[in-house]
Amino acid sequence: MKIQVQRRTVFKTILGIAVLGLLMGFGNYQQPSYAGDLPGAGVSVRVVKHPQASSSFWTFVSTIGLERLGYKIEKIDKTAIVAAGYLAVAQGDSDYWSQSWEPIHDSFYEKAGGAKKLTKIGVLVPGAGQGFLIDKRTAKEFNITNVEQLKDPKIAKLFDSDGDGKANLIGCPPGWGCERVIEHLMDAYKLRDTVTHDQGDFVVIHTDAVSRYKAGERVLYYTYTPLWLNQILVPGKDVEWLEVPFTSLPPEQMKPGVKTTLPDGRNIGFPVVRIRIAANNKFLAANPAAKRWFELVTIPVEDVNSENFLIYQGEDSTEAIHGHAEKWIKDNQAQFDAWIEEAKKAAG
Repeated sequence: MKIQVQRRTVFKTILGIAVLGLLMGFGNYQQPSYAGDLPGAGVSVRVVKHPQASSSFWTFVSTIGLERLGYKIEKIDKTAIVAAGYLAVAQGDSDYWSQSWEPIHDSFYEKAGGAKKLTKIGVLVPGAGQGFLIDKRTAKEFNITNVEQLKDPKIAKLFDSDGDGKANLIGCPPGWGCERVIEHLMDAYKLRDTVTHDQGDFVVIHTDAVSRYKAGERVLYYTYTPLWLNQILVPGKDVEWLEVPFTSLPPEQMKPGVKTTLPDGRNIGFPVVRIRIAANNKFLAANPAAKRWFELVTIPVEDVNSENFLIYQGEDSTEAIHGHAEKWIKDNQAQFDAWIEEAKKAAG
């Protein structure tokens, strides 16, 4: 009897080591060994991500945490822009994605099925900002502080980059959600006659804004945080936020309590964003440890800005960005480990 028990114990130990060896996930990160069974052992997780490299960092932080809980992350070969990402999760083609920008994505979430099919959970990146900015030199020279001043053809012409007499606003790509807010504000502030909303690949149009700024030209653009651009054209130093005459948002975003003001009281017209995880309801119900992990993990927006700057400097491969995530975890190891232990407890 003792020999059988010992054999059974040895077999379980070998099996546990083998499972840990299989769950290496991305890169060469060596997983720490935890006592006891891992709640995610034997469960594969399918992740869909946005094609924009700047969003990969927090996605990888979330997947590494799942790996520490024993989950196997399937190869992330699915990318989608906003609407398709929510649909993939709602239909069960993917288990989650980490691109739920609240509230600017609320309409996409509802159209995909809303709370009946998927849940917005946790706050992966809090305090993300967005709005319109212009170069500080022009703001000071012409005393421009409010986007409403662009209704003046003379002011608008200062930002004319294509020679048609209208200001060229570097805006938001179609299908991202932010373009709906900009288009709404163009009407609300009666800017159609003097401003053109230029749309295109975000990296391309923002790289052009940096080049024009460095060449001494005037720039007018929309952006958000976290993003590498804010490490180059620094608000308050190189560029200034433009205020708005009043708050006006698409109907689904005009909810009680929505604020569009900076800490200093300036109204920049866009609500502060929380980047959350959107997960399939069936996956969450079957995986309480993963659910608790999603509720706990959070990354300061300043850390994401810094990481995004590394991407801008050329560290933009999947391996490099995954390495950024691993380094962030190492720099915040005590907190990360506490989250993991808390998530493990949720599995009972």
